[in-house]
Amino acid sequence: MKKESFQVYPLIDRKKNGGVLTAKEIKWFIQSYTENKIPDYQMSAMLMAMFIRGMDGAETAALTDAMLESGKQLKFPGKNVIDKHSTGGIGDKASFILAPIASAAGVKVPMIAGRGLGHTGGTVDKIEAVAGFTTALDLETFAKKLNEEGLVLIGQTPDIAPADRLIYALRDVTATIDSIPLITASIMSKKLAEGANGIVFDIKTGTGAFMRTTRDARALGKSLIGTSKRFKKKAVALITDMNQPLGNAVGHSNEIIESIETLKGKGPRDLTDLSVALAAHMIHLAGVEKSFEKARAKAELMVSSGKALAEFRKLLRSQGGDDRVVDDYGLLPLAKVRTEVTANRSGYVKMFQNEQIGLLLILLGGGRKAKADAIDHQVGFHFHKKIGDRVKKGEPIFTIYHHAHQQATADEIRARFLKDVLTVSVMKVKTPKLILEKLS
Repeated sequence: MKKESFQVYPLIDRKKNGGVLTAKEIKWFIQSYTENKIPDYQMSAMLMAMFIRGMDGAETAALTDAMLESGKQLKFPGKNVIDKHSTGGIGDKASFILAPIASAAGVKVPMIAGRGLGHTGGTVDKIEAVAGFTTALDLETFAKKLNEEGLVLIGQTPDIAPADRLIYALRDVTATIDSIPLITASIMSKKLAEGANGIVFDIKTGTGAFMRTTRDARALGKSLIGTSKRFKKKAVALITDMNQPLGNAVGHSNEIIESIETLKGKGPRDLTDLSVALAAHMIHLAGVEKSFEKARAKAELMVSSGKALAEFRKLLRSQGGDDRVVDDYGLLPLAKVRTEVTANRSGYVKMFQNEQIGLLLILLGGGRKAKADAIDHQVGFHFHKKIGDRVKKGEPIFTIYHHAHQQATADEIRARFLKDVLTVSVMKVKTPKLILEKLS
């Protein structure tokens, strides 16, 4: 059979002008790019055209299928193989907590995670703060570990949705991230390929999220659930607040520390509540418990009994990581210099421009300005106040962890934080609701 062939320029031009691409055209474009027959600059142009002009349901489905079919697809028997996906946010380290909770409860959790994207941190970047931990496992090892141990965490491999891996890196540096069709295709091509039988989505909304409004988050949730349904996968989506960092830690090593503290039952309330809720939905979808209420009780028991912490320790050991960090945080790389940022007025914390916090972390070296940049696991922030908290003038708001040679950068971050990020009100401020909606 003769292979379909099209010309690149007319397809980009049609999409740029608001036209619709056929499934065959999209498949050809994605396959050609994956095979290095289309250069980055033309793929970037197509991504921008898709971003600005949007894609209809059929185009989104075709893009998802093309990215999924660009690589291998795994399948696992049974209904208890459940994964979770977050659309990303500031301080979002919930995967390190909910996955061990669900695994301890009898759910098999296949995690193929990503690196930082835009102003948000990446799960793979964070876990690599643990010495020796490797996310570069082949699919055969991935499947074996899942079947035998019930929990595995790897980065995206060349075999799983390779088209997405290449496009993901481009979107990160071309301002084409927050597009519902592109996000849907990216997420679902990976989740479908990894063989999960059910997926729990955590869709962030707010100033630190790609979906700034609840309306957009709901639209993405419906798109993801609709795609899951098309492939006969069970799915639940929670729309959650990202108008401030999740938990108190932002960075890499300090987020791992906070995750371990949460598994020990000593974590921040918001991070604990969200992690337990997401894990409970995974337990429920897996059929381990027949009701969500029982699933939540099971999730809480996994933390209080220490079984979830044991699962995290086992995960570290299984993938070459130094599991002594669970007991000795000094084994994690953490910058030694601390600069405190104090409130310049008294009142109540009203708002954070949360995206700016992620950009300030990038300024410090804890994120990427270009796709080839290395991550500094040692730097980060620790927040002492959250929205709704009372603060006195001169009281610490957050602490910057940095190197001695970065003092000028830390001083710049302090000034920008007080000017552009933090809003303090004289009026009392209500603590925001964490879980806004549930879609299923």
